[in-house]
Amino acid sequence: MRVLQHTFAVALIFSATSIVYAQAAPDASVAAARTSQRGTVKSITGTTLVIATDAGVQYTVSADAPAKVVVLAPGSTDLKTAEPGTLESISVGDRVLVSGKPGDANAIMALRVIVMRSADIAQRNAAQQADWQHRGSGGIVSAVDPGTGSITIKVGSRTLQLVTSPKTIYRRYAPGSVKFEEATASNLQQIMVGDQLRVRGDKSEDGTSITAEEIVSGAFRNVAGTIASIDAANSSLTVKDLATKKNVVVHLTPESDLRNLPAQMATMLAARNRGGAAGAGGQRPAGAPAAATPAPAEGAAAPGPGGPGAGRGMGAGRAGGGDLSQMIARLPATTLTELKPGAALMIVASQGAPSDPLTAVTVLSGVEPILAATPSGSQPMSLSPWNLGAGGAEAGGGGPQ
Repeated sequence: MRVLQHTFAVALIFSATSIVYAQAAPDASVAAARTSQRGTVKSITGTTLVIATDAGVQYTVSADAPAKVVVLAPGSTDLKTAEPGTLESISVGDRVLVSGKPGDANAIMALRVIVMRSADIAQRNAAQQADWQHRGSGGIVSAVDPGTGSITIKVGSRTLQLVTSPKTIYRRYAPGSVKFEEATASNLQQIMVGDQLRVRGDKSEDGTSITAEEIVSGAFRNVAGTIASIDAANSSLTVKDLATKKNVVVHLTPESDLRNLPAQMATMLAARNRGGAAGAGGQRPAGAPAAATPAPAEGAAAPGPGGPGAGRGMGAGRAGGGDLSQMIARLPATTLTELKPGAALMIVASQGAPSDPLTAVTVLSGVEPILAATPSGSQPMSLSPWNLGAGGAEAGGGGPQ
């Protein structure tokens, strides 16, 4: 999945900007004659701005006097903190919230322009991402207690308690969507057992709990199985789910992340999942593909601590059920045309209604040894829906991307 950290920050920033605008809104009689639009500055000619909204609609903004220009720091929710600006201080790429009188077609005669400079947004994005890497963790929700506001998540074989408060920020992926920009403001009540979740906050000294400042969740489904058929024309796969023994249709989008696990790495993970047994032996679950004897993958490195990108993801992919996300961003990319019927896959996908097809977030091939090493009736290692920055769950994870 493509990196979405920039979108993540901008979504929060302009949610805050909307609050600012609402706080400073005029009375109803004046508001009726006004319009407002927010977007990115595409061009500047004299006193005229062309902005594009997030939906791709362009507006021509006349910023002649008496238009008031103010500069707001990213993340600020109070217009009183804004600093006076000028039209000349606005640059292409800046984010703006324009309010004024509607003109013909997509024209606005600006009365006020609130500016968030692209350079300030980039600086904030970098700081946010560093904080997610330093103080982020994540896993699968195993319990939610609305009474106490606590959430329990499974991180590999461990459990982690999340302590929420009225100040906790919640965001949630839209049903059936793999795009973070479509995530919306959420709350504790929307988080369900089985959801995948990322959290940012301070850990307790013993590492068993986190005081949650920000939570991002989604109803994602993990599927492990073999390819029954491929529909290249419709960019979809039919996969026989080894858990349910039923076929499921999985659609791929340009945002779907297809990766291939090198044979040597798959064998090592299989041994860990089995509890340290040899990579090619052992009893395989009914219906699981037999593990071929793997050849060493050129350049493959053992997962785990040390080396570039060590410790990626929600968990460490250890024995007893872990999370392969720590290494996905470093794996070779693949394409739908390279997949063949009968091949084993591990998939994390989003879904709208229970009867809707799945939409692939991550598709991992080359996992035959892992599925063969999974004891009958147990869950294989899980994937997470996010490609994560450095610093795993036990060392602090990367932010949603």
